[in-house]
Amino acid sequence: MVSIAWLRDDLRTADNPALLAAASEGNAAALYVLDEESPGIRALGAAAKWWLHHALKTLREDLEALGIPLVLLRGRAGDVVPAFAQETGAERIFWNRRYGGPERNVDTAVKEWAAGAEVQAESFQASLLHEPWAVRTGGGGPYRVFTPFWRTVSAMDFRAPLAAPDKAAAPPDGIPAGEDLEDWNLLPLHPDWSAGLARTWTPGEEAGLSTLRSFLAGPVQHYDDGRDRPAKPGTSQLSPYLRWGHVSPFQVWHALSRVRGNGPGPDVFGAEIGWREFCWHQLFHNPDLATRNLRPAFDAFPWEHPAGSGPQTPAILRRKDARAPSESRPDDLRALDAWKAGLTGIPLVDAGQRQLWSIGWMHNRVRMVAASFLIKNLGIHWRVGEEWFWETLVDADPASNPANWQWVAGSGADAAPFFRIFNPETQAKRFDPDGEYVSRWVPDALTPGYPEPLVDLKESRRHALEAYESIR
Repeated sequence: MVSIAWLRDDLRTADNPALLAAASEGNAAALYVLDEESPGIRALGAAAKWWLHHALKTLREDLEALGIPLVLLRGRAGDVVPAFAQETGAERIFWNRRYGGPERNVDTAVKEWAAGAEVQAESFQASLLHEPWAVRTGGGGPYRVFTPFWRTVSAMDFRAPLAAPDKAAAPPDGIPAGEDLEDWNLLPLHPDWSAGLARTWTPGEEAGLSTLRSFLAGPVQHYDDGRDRPAKPGTSQLSPYLRWGHVSPFQVWHALSRVRGNGPGPDVFGAEIGWREFCWHQLFHNPDLATRNLRPAFDAFPWEHPAGSGPQTPAILRRKDARAPSESRPDDLRALDAWKAGLTGIPLVDAGQRQLWSIGWMHNRVRMVAASFLIKNLGIHWRVGEEWFWETLVDADPASNPANWQWVAGSGADAAPFFRIFNPETQAKRFDPDGEYVSRWVPDALTPGYPEPLVDLKESRRHALEAYESIR
C-alpha cells in the first residue's frame, strides 16, 4: 500500500508529521507539486525560485537516504495530486496544513476527492505553533494587536519536535520518475545574477539546523541589542529556513527554551517567532493581505502607483554607469527604479537595497527604513514595495512580507502610526554609527558620482503627513 507525503513549504525530514505518517507503514513516496496555475496561488519570485531549486535537490538526497523517493510534478495541485494517487494506487495521502485562502481551497478540494475515492487523507499542524482558528480574543474574534496575542499564545504548550522517519527497507515499487528539476528553469540564466546568493546561503535542512545551533551558541544572548546592528552578526539568519520549512517553529522554540534565563536576548527572539505567528494569523483571517489595506481608511490615501511598476528588474540595475535621477519630489517610475537599485542618494536606504539585490536578504532594521522611505518619503504605494521584496527575497513569506509592509505603511494590524516616519539619517547614526554597514554596501557614497538625494527628507515628511491628514 503506497502512502503519499505531499510536501509544500515543509522541505525537511525531521519534525514533519505528514512524512512520518506516510512512512509509518513503509512504501512511502514524497510528492512536490510546483503549482502556479490554481486560482489565487501566487507565483514565486525569482530569488525564491533559486532557493527552491537547491532546496529540492538537497531534499531529494535526504529522502533517498531514508528510502523515500521524491517525485516532482507541475500543474494544478487539485488535479495533479489525485492523478498521481491513482497512478500509484495510493490509499493514503498526508500533508501539513497551509493557511492562505487559495491554498486552503486546493487542500479542501483534494480532501473532498479523496473522500469520494475512498482514499485516506489527513492533514497536520507543522508550520505554526498554534492553529489560527484556535486563538481568539475574549470577544471571539481574531487578535489585531500583537502584545495580547503573544501573551495568549506563548502561554500555551507546544508539542515536542518529532523524529525523522526510520529508513525503509526498500523504496516502493511502481513510483513514476516525475519531471526533471532542471526543466523547471527555476535558476536565473540570462543573466545569472545569483552568485551572491550562492556565496551567502546553503538551502536545506542540515544548513538550517546548523544555523539554528550557531545562533543559539552565541548571538542569541545579545539579540535584544544585536538585532538592530546591521553591520554585526546579531540576527539569527533563520528566516529563509523557516519560510521553506527546513526547520520548524517547534524545533526553534524548544531549542530556544534551553538557553533562556541568561539575559533578555532569548525572550526577545522568542517574540520574533511570535511575530511570525501573528503575521500568519493575519493572513488566515485576511486572505487578501497582500492586496488590500486592513484599515479601510487607507483606501483613500493618495499613494502613487506608477504605471508599469510591477516586480520587473529596472534597467538601471543592468547599467553599471547608471545614476539615479535628481528631482525635488519625484513620483514616477524613475524614482521607483532608483529605490530598487539603491541609487536614491540616501546611504542607509541604498545599502539595504543593494544588500537585497546582492544576497536576496536585507537586515530587518534596514527593511523598515527602506520601506518607510518608499511609502512615506517617495509617496509610493506599499504594494509596489511588497511586490519587489516578493521578487528579490529568498525568505519572501506569503504572510510576513505583506503584513510587515502594511505595518510600516500604517494600514495593517497593530501597525506603526503613519506619522512614525523613519529618518534614514537618524537611523544610520543610531544603528550604524561607524558607517560600517553603509561602507560595505555603498562604497561609492562619498564619491563624486554618487547621486544627490531623490527627496528632501524634511519636506517629503511634511508632504506625507499632509496626505495622512487628508484621510483622517
